[in-house]
Amino acid sequence: MRTAISTDRAPAPAHTFAQGVRKGPMLQVSGQGPVDPATNEYLHPGDVAKQTEQTLRNVEAILTAGGASFDDVIMLRVYLTDRAHFATMNEAYGEFVSSRVTSGVLPARTTVMTGLPREEMLVEIDALAVVE
Repeated sequence: MRTAISTDRAPAPAHTFAQGVRKGPMLQVSGQGPVDPATNEYLHPGDVAKQTEQTLRNVEAILTAGGASFDDVIMLRVYLTDRAHFATMNEAYGEFVSSRVTSGVLPARTTVMTGLPREEMLVEIDALAVVE
């Protein structure tokens, strides 16, 4: 059975997709951006470090709603709009994720340079978790 995962602690999704979907032990979190869940406004224009932190907080909220944590995440995909932001994003990402992984085994990751749906978005991140 597939279950839509929803929380008000992450931005409301567009009507065309769910914040997350769980099927059995698999939990896929939809791509999140640097959006305030309370206002749905994009935060931290031009600051990829702060955008990365907010984006990961949104991912974490959906993981929690689906019964998971960063210890359950096996894969994160990061989409960046500018290759020059990689080092800054990587540092903010590393601090955030490392502080939440208690097992010592960090998730796998792919980083892609691409265009994103909104001009103010410098980063988008999705996650795949296995919940046992």
